[in-house]
Amino acid sequence: MEDSSSQSFFRKHWEGYKEFWSERFSILDNYSPFVQRDNPLPPWSSSDVEEFIAFNPVHGPTLKTAREAVNFGLTGTVIGAVSTAGVAWKYSRSLHGAGLSLLVGGVFGWTFGHEIANHWYQLYRVDTMGAQVKFMEWWRNKNEGHF
Repeated sequence: MEDSSSQSFFRKHWEGYKEFWSERFSILDNYSPFVQRDNPLPPWSSSDVEEFIAFNPVHGPTLKTAREAVNFGLTGTVIGAVSTAGVAWKYSRSLHGAGLSLLVGGVFGWTFGHEIANHWYQLYRVDTMGAQVKFMEWWRNKNEGHF
């Protein structure tokens, strides 16, 4: 009896925990039809994305802008990683410290680069996630022969 009640307590606690975090990460619900599939979607190329941009006049330009914003993140990653690793190496001559600085500087650089792109392209005004989901729907339909 005791074992059953403790399992029910933990199950109830786990369900509450799952519900709490699923509300905070509801973004994952948008992508679950594409990620949790029996047969994964085939990979797409840049030409497929360009075809979608030309096909969809509403979400195409948003997706194109979001793809251009990635370059800011990549540039920020390179600048952040190299500069922090260089400073760490200059002052400590520690290989593991320089390696960790390279990693952390890359993450910080990506974040700052993305924020700069967010303001440069005014991504806060458009629904980039909606455009990505529409692309995924289009790609799924195209590969399943619905067009």
